[in-house]
Amino acid sequence: MNHKIFAGLIILIGIAAGCVAETQSNKMSASIYDSAGTERTDTATFATGCFWCTEAVFEQLNGVLKVTSGYSGGKKPNPSYEEVSTGTSGYAECVQVVYEPDKISYDELLQVFFEVHDPTSLNKQGADEGPQYRSAIFYHDAAQKDKSEYYIRELNKSGAYAKLIVTEVAPFARFYAAEDYHQDYYQNNKYSNPYCAVVIRPKLEKFQKVFAKKLKN
Repeated sequence: MNHKIFAGLIILIGIAAGCVAETQSNKMSASIYDSAGTERTDTATFATGCFWCTEAVFEQLNGVLKVTSGYSGGKKPNPSYEEVSTGTSGYAECVQVVYEPDKISYDELLQVFFEVHDPTSLNKQGADEGPQYRSAIFYHDAAQKDKSEYYIRELNKSGAYAKLIVTEVAPFARFYAAEDYHQDYYQNNKYSNPYCAVVIRPKLEKFQKVFAKKLKN
């Protein structure tokens, strides 16, 4: 896939999504500040395979306040990494992204989401295989659901990928933060774990080139 062409395509889809949902977007923009004039935040939950990679990407975006690695999509309370790793828990490795919608929009987060992993790969990203590594968007409201489905529909129509997108779009139900040693994993282990150098760093470098204008200073 040509990343420059794809980035341009997905930005155009984002613009169209904004036009299609103009009324809804206006309502969202009006809700950025509460009645006291205090700046508000919003939350997005994404699964793109190994959460070490996903976390490292999203925490570099300007307007993103916090990224937490964890588990979503299952039912058992407080699942452990070992339980999720069996692939039978129903949970996916994911990240919870807290962001400022006046600095970065949900559309922009979706653009990053579709750029940094293969949404046509079922239950597999690279060497990581199993339903715990599935591509998924856990939406928090109707606006997130509509935008996610719109992006998938338009990307499929555009032929951007050789195969159809298999990303799960499901209502957010629960999120459990992963164990402490998983948090800020790349920052804490980039010189000690070969996975960081071989898998995460190349992905980060590609992401940084495509989204250079959206990164924190």
